[in-house]
Amino acid sequence: MHHGYYPVDADGKAKGAVSNRQAQVDMVDNVLSWAGVTDSTDVKNMLDVGCGLGGSSRHVAAKFAGCKATGITLSPYQAARGNAISEERGLGERVRLQVADALYQPFDDASFDLVWSLESGEHMPDKARFVSELYRVTAPGGRVIIVTWCHRNLEPGEAGLRDEEEELLRKINKAYFLPRWCSPNRYLELFEEAGLEDIKVADWSREVSPFWGAVIRSALSVDGVLGLFKAGWGTLQGALVMPLMAKGLRDGTIKFALITGTKRKV
Repeated sequence: MHHGYYPVDADGKAKGAVSNRQAQVDMVDNVLSWAGVTDSTDVKNMLDVGCGLGGSSRHVAAKFAGCKATGITLSPYQAARGNAISEERGLGERVRLQVADALYQPFDDASFDLVWSLESGEHMPDKARFVSELYRVTAPGGRVIIVTWCHRNLEPGEAGLRDEEEELLRKINKAYFLPRWCSPNRYLELFEEAGLEDIKVADWSREVSPFWGAVIRSALSVDGVLGLFKAGWGTLQGALVMPLMAKGLRDGTIKFALITGTKRKV
């Protein structure tokens, strides 16, 4: 599961209703378009870092003829279940998920022409190491795309976030077992330090803000409540901080950030 993309007009108002499932598909397509990945010649070998069950891997492989996708996750269950889904959909030969650490990837240098991370960067305890590994496995001329939760950029003269912002993020991190976040500007610096070029950053906080309302409404349904209690305290704890995610997006503490760049051709 990841955020959906809900189109908004210049005033931030929703332009039309879409289902949450379609919004999640639209998120992948809109990120690719925003990053300039629009043709099958752009993507022959993709790496999906923090792939979950491999939804993005399968979508990109199906979208671009001849594309092969490799996904990595820390969860053996996710890798096994995702591979089973790929087989069921006839993509088993082109999409393979495996267990691996994003900070110590088991791939040769310059192995992939698209390195993709959708909502996994917030889980990385060492953001510099994370970006360095993404850069290392990207082939010359290839593209890195990170879509991740960030906290807001600091204003000139600010030493850090306000106390109430730190407290909000502390509660979210505790519930979702997350390390400390960074700002979009920090990711920009890390991309530059790694040597990526043509770097672009975007804030899609408005475009994803309806997601949390939809998730909260689903969780508060009869089936949702029963499912939460059945899943146990960890899942219930995560559900209880959903309104904090929504609040953080509304007040600007939380940013839904996109960062992309290309590796210089030799």
